[in-house]
Amino acid sequence: MISALIGLTIVLLLCVLRMPLAYAMTLVGVVGYASLLDFNFTAALTISARRIVDTLQDPALSVIPLFILMGNLISRSGMSVELFRASNALVGHHRGGMAMATITACGGFSAICGSSLATAATMGQVAIPSMRRFGYADSLASACIAAGGTLGILIPPSVALIIYGILTEQSIRELFAAGFVPGVMGILLYLAAVKYVVWRSPEAGPRGHEMTSQQKREAYKGIAGIASLFTIIMGGTYLGIFTPTEAAGIGSFGALVIVYLRDLLTRKLLKEVLFETAVMSAKIFFVVLGALIFSNFINRAGLPEGLVHFLTNQDLQPMLVFLMIIVIYLMLGTVLESMSMMLLTVPVFYPVVQSMGFDLIWFGIVVVVVTEISLITPPVGMNVFVLSGMFKDLDNRTVFRGVMPFWVADMVRLFAIIFIPALALGLPNFLYG
Repeated sequence: MISALIGLTIVLLLCVLRMPLAYAMTLVGVVGYASLLDFNFTAALTISARRIVDTLQDPALSVIPLFILMGNLISRSGMSVELFRASNALVGHHRGGMAMATITACGGFSAICGSSLATAATMGQVAIPSMRRFGYADSLASACIAAGGTLGILIPPSVALIIYGILTEQSIRELFAAGFVPGVMGILLYLAAVKYVVWRSPEAGPRGHEMTSQQKREAYKGIAGIASLFTIIMGGTYLGIFTPTEAAGIGSFGALVIVYLRDLLTRKLLKEVLFETAVMSAKIFFVVLGALIFSNFINRAGLPEGLVHFLTNQDLQPMLVFLMIIVIYLMLGTVLESMSMMLLTVPVFYPVVQSMGFDLIWFGIVVVVVTEISLITPPVGMNVFVLSGMFKDLDNRTVFRGVMPFWVADMVRLFAIIFIPALALGLPNFLYG
């Protein structure tokens, strides 16, 4: 157990020193495993190679590049503009309406894209210039995108939920079902946060113009494609008509059809999309494989069993232990980016959570929600840095100041899910229980 704790500390130190997480976990995993075998590096490398081969031969992994391909195609289709327009037609005439429309559009876009950073970057290009023209405060305009972008990591299809399912060997279909209600809760609570901001400072979010009935119909018609695609892939998955991998394939083909019907499909676009998908998938696979190698080491070193034994001897209530784990996640979220935090901690904590009798599907939703919070938590806040990088006149402090009501909304959702597990487990239990 001591060697595993030392290894975990070294990984954290290497991350602080800016070494990529995949390199840090692979290096520590191989060296640590070799140290347990009297520094037999040949055996350690053989075991690590076998884990890599076994993992890459798993057909379930194909769901990751397929959903990434779908998201990249949708991003290139111009659908983000139409989602924003449709959402604006629905609520834009209210005070703070464009900010609420941005939240709603982020939720819709993330339901297809599955990536928080991509959602924040894409919707930022669409929504911030529009809100600035209507006189919205930069703090509200940027914060609703930074927060809305976090929805991409939870609302199915979610790459984070897929990776969690791979690490813990849980059903991806059940994870997708469990993420739906908390994802909708996130949208509703963010809308409430916008209402609170404009109640405190009405000048931060002026009213927009109300569209005519004809304009609204045209706006809603523009999102028919993405709504149909989401209904098919999620409805088919939830009802058991096809597996998540089959849903990813259907979604990618559907996205390709949408791009084609919009006369946007060119050889250049297809080449760029396939290249981006390959690069992003390779990066994710590299990090996941590093996490699995590191997981091999900490499991062999007895860290999860040691933690279970230690906590059992302390005679602590399971919920108290669980809340301590959540506090650790919140602390790590201030110094680590979201995916790194999840890959580093899930192999350590999920055996402990399982031994205390908690549901691992529910734990996965809690982990992803905490990971979402880290995307807007200073000083790292990856979504905040994405926006400040896109708009050079946008200061990080402005965004972090504006994002605080949304952070509070996230904390409300987090503790609601913790103390009312049915919010996450109700739908999968209804569909598959």
